[in-house]
Order: sequence, then structure tokens, then C-alpha cells
Amino acid sequence: MARQGSGAMLASGGLGFPPQNLARVVVWEWLNEHGRWRPYSAAVCHHIENVLKEDARGSVVLGQVDVQLAPYVIDLQSMHQFRQDTGTMRPVRRNFYDPSSAPGKGIVWEWENDNNSWTPYDMDICITIQNAYEKQHPWLDLSSLGFCYLIYFSSMSQMNRQTQRKRRLRRRMDLAYPLTMGSIPKSQSWPVGTSTGTPCSCPQCLLVNSTRAASNAILASQRRKLYPGAVRQSSTFAGGALWPAGTGTGAMAGGTAKGEGLRVAGGAFAPSQSVPSGVPLPGLNNLNRPGTQRGSGLGTRATVPPGVPALPVKNLNGTGPVHPALAGMTGILMCAAGLPVCLTRAPKPILHPPPVSKSDIKPVPGVNGICRKTKKKHLKKSKTPEDVVRRYIQKVKNPPDEDCTICMERLVTSSGYEGVLSHRGIKPELVGKLGKCGHMYHLLCLLAMYNNGNKDGSLQCPTCKAIYGEKTGTQPPGKMEFHLIPHSLPGYTDSKTIRIVYDIPTGIQGPEHPNPGKKFTARGFPRHCYLPDNEKGRKVLKLLIVAWDRRLIFTIGTSNTTGESDTVVWNEIHHKTEFGSNLTGHGYPDPNYLDNVLAELLAQGVSEATLKD
Repeated sequence: MARQGSGAMLASGGLGFPPQNLARVVVWEWLNEHGRWRPYSAAVCHHIENVLKEDARGSVVLGQVDVQLAPYVIDLQSMHQFRQDTGTMRPVRRNFYDPSSAPGKGIVWEWENDNNSWTPYDMDICITIQNAYEKQHPWLDLSSLGFCYLIYFSSMSQMNRQTQRKRRLRRRMDLAYPLTMGSIPKSQSWPVGTSTGTPCSCPQCLLVNSTRAASNAILASQRRKLYPGAVRQSSTFAGGALWPAGTGTGAMAGGTAKGEGLRVAGGAFAPSQSVPSGVPLPGLNNLNRPGTQRGSGLGTRATVPPGVPALPVKNLNGTGPVHPALAGMTGILMCAAGLPVCLTRAPKPILHPPPVSKSDIKPVPGVNGICRKTKKKHLKKSKTPEDVVRRYIQKVKNPPDEDCTICMERLVTSSGYEGVLSHRGIKPELVGKLGKCGHMYHLLCLLAMYNNGNKDGSLQCPTCKAIYGEKTGTQPPGKMEFHLIPHSLPGYTDSKTIRIVYDIPTGIQGPEHPNPGKKFTARGFPRHCYLPDNEKGRKVLKLLIVAWDRRLIFTIGTSNTTGESDTVVWNEIHHKTEFGSNLTGHGYPDPNYLDNVLAELLAQGVSEATLKD
């Protein structure tokens, strides 16, 4: 297995720089909510480097090179990415890699996500995979990088070692990342918090830094539009990329209401227009004339093009990631730059139905009971791992000359687990065929796969995911309630609603969990979920009850939302937790949801045949 590629060199609190006369590939990265550095694309990195050469203290508008990144601005001086529609700030860094590594060659490794689109790996993982690929390793174990995945190059797949789930991966050629040589002066952070140059992290300074990034970009854009000959041309910010020119000249009203946001209508002048010398920027002298601002703002509202998206600042009441002062200051700064601003109300998800009295709560027709409880897992000690494997396979005397997709060795040779595992009666060269699907593997490999799983007496084919036996999960003890409420879901106006309430308390992890004996947390419980009360909705409920009894709804792992480890998380069976809207993607209307969740239940071995047993 290949080791991690050449490391990055960083300068604390500012821009990194390579040693003198040493060529390095530059990769700009941002810190996500899980504490992992995610790379920008090569095209974005080239754009950032071009801006950096012209103005090391400037701002970079990412939407100029990638439309999907239109809300984002990078302030090079404070080394933060600022999202204009939510106010979220994330640190960025300038990282360096060897020119012969994957980014220097323009090679990108990606995995297929649940939306059937492709997500690039973190840069260090990408380099590690490429190194192993170039050395013609048959497989790669990512556990040394903190990930429980195996990469198989012959099938171009990634397998989760705990769940045995496989995903496709691909290697594609893209633009090579920018190359730099020698040192580039560091940008000094402002305001300076410590002698090391690290930006001050107090709320006031963070507010100033983020506001400064937005205001600098906007004012620079307007100066360029008004005085194209007098201002040095830079790619720091091109107003035409984000705001259509010539759509209005008014300013914003001097006040905002709670829950409202900012909508930018357009630039004050087209880039080709010029203004005589001495003419002030529109809006700059209007700050002391609130009456003028209000009239102008109302006048502009009618000129907003219908295609301009609203950029809601969702928390002027102080409950979200944007400081209330930041929302107001952003509006004032946009107004001062001559950008018309319209107020829009940020939509809020409707998570719960109207209050329901106890007398209105009814049992679900055709479903027995209203509550299910699970207790701690009791392992069936009568079945040894060897018994389980032998139960579902047939021995193959003359195996074909093909790969075993578990160890990636040929079936005609010994298992790759020879010397790692040894069991009486199972020789490393023995090959078995699974009864239903017919896929063949080394018996020792199947045994290793079973020992690495839940050890519940079932097997799952790693190729086609066919399940042998009754698959159970690692869901901790808890309670599931279900009943009918007299309200309708969007898209199901003729039906009442089935409400499911899951409740799992905190506890101690058992032997089947990632860290036995360690405490686990249970955030967000009780969790309320919703189904339409129709024939298919009731069928889904019955199958969810079976999945709950088999401990398949939840598991213990790392939260994708918060990055917290050792906590209760969903286990690949999607639920609708938004009652009256679908702003988060977890609500209604969603005409394909019931069919999708039936397919997800089937993948866990929970099918309609289960209800007939």
C-alpha cells in the first residue's frame, strides 16, 4: 500500500510559501464542518493565484470562475471564505504539493455519492490513491489516513470495511493545479490578534473581517465600472459576473425587519459607461438622508429582474450564523456602493404539524400496536463464524481464473488473508459459491468479512448485496411510536398523516459498536418523521417497524451534519422529518420518496415477503 503523498508546507496566520527556488504545486483548500480540508478545483485555484499576484490583500469572487460558487468571496488578508447569503465564514489555506503528485498532473480521484454524482477525495487521499495506482497495487487500505475504506483498482470501487457497502470510484484528467517557484511575501492578517500573525477570533474582529471582505469587493467593483481607465484592472471582482449591469441606481431603505434578507438587483452602471470626473458614486452621500434612501429603495424594487436570485440573510434576529450587525452593515455597504437592495423574507422550514390533542391521535389502520421497544443485543452463541459461512456456500472444486473481489487475489491461488486468519477446516485455497447469487469467493475471505461485520448470523454478498439470513444492525436501545394525526402532508391533501416518533437515550457502546465501553450521545431525540396515510405509506410503516426490530434504522458513528463521533446517526434508510415544506430535502412533496425508501429497506433485507412470514 502506498503512503501519503508529499506533504504541504504552510505559514501560520497567512499565505504559505515554498522554499526559495523550489517548484511546488499550489492547492487552495477550505475547512469544512467536519474539520477536513477540502480542495477547490484547479480552475478556481488558478483564479485565486491570479488575483493574489495582483493584490495579496484583495478579495476573490469565486463565482467568476465557477457559477456554483457565486455566493462565496475569499478575503486574502484574513484567509477566510465568506458566504454572502448566509454569512458563514470558513478558514482557507494555501497548500503545496510535489509537482509529480496527482494535482501537478491534473489527476482527480472521485467517488460516487448517493445522488449519483461524483465527489472528489481530499487532496492527501487523492495523492495516496494515485501513488498506489501508479505502483500497480491491486488494492489500498485507507485506515492509515483515518478512514475505514478499501480501494479496489480492478473493479474501481471503494468498500466500507464496517458495512461492506461498495461505491464506484473514478480517475479523471482535469486542469493541472498552478505551479509556483520561490517565496511569495506573506499577507499580514488584519486585525492582528497575536504576535504570530494569527487573526483575532473575537466576535467583533470576525465581524469586521467578514464585512470588510464583502465591502472591499463591492467598492472595488464600482470603482472599476465608473473609472475603467484610472483603476488598475484586476480579476478580484467583476460586478457583471454576479449582478447584471444597468438594472437600477437606487439605494436601500434604511432599516430591515426580522427574518428578512437582502436581494441585490444590479450594478449602478454598466461596465462600458463612464462618469465625468468629480461625480460622486451614487449612494455614497445618501447615508445621512434616510428619506431619499427609502424613496429610492422603493423605486428600485420594481426594476429587479425576475431572474435575480434572492440572497436571504436568515437570522437578523440573532439566532443563526450571521451576526445581526453583519446583516445590517452588509445592506448599508451595498447601498453605499450604489447597489440596489431589495428585502425578501427568508423561508423557514415547517418541521412540525399544528398542535394535536390526545383525543385526535388514533392508531394506524391495519398496524398492530402503537409502540415498539428494543433492548440490548443478544448474540446467538450457538453459531460459530465457520458454521455461518458453510451454511450459505457450496464448495467449488475447480474455480475459474478470476479475482476474489474481497482480497483481490485470483481464485485459483490462496486467499489474501492467508497468514492473517487461520481456522480449522478452512484452508486458504478453498473457494465457495453463494447459493442464491452464485458469486464466488475464498472461504477464508468470507470468514474475514463476517468477523469484521455484525456477526449476526447473516451474510451479504459484497458484489450484488444479496442477503443470506436475517440481517440485523447495531441500533442502540430505544423506543419507536407511531400513530395517526388529522393533518395532511403537501402532495397528499386527501390523506391524514402517520407520525413516527423515535426516542433513543444516551448510553454505553456495546461490543458490536465502534468503541465498546465508551459513552455515546443521542442528539435531536425524540425525532419526528412523517408518512402519508395511504396504502403505500402504511406498507412503508410496517416495514420500518420490522427494520426497527432488527435494529437497522439507526447506528452509532460520526454525524455528517456536526462531525461529532460516537453519536447516534441514521443508517441509510431515509426519513422525512419536515412536515409542511421541503426546504431541506427531508420533506414533502416528494413523489418518489415512498418508492425510494422501499428500495432502501429492500437493500437492508426488509421486503414485503417479510410481512407474510
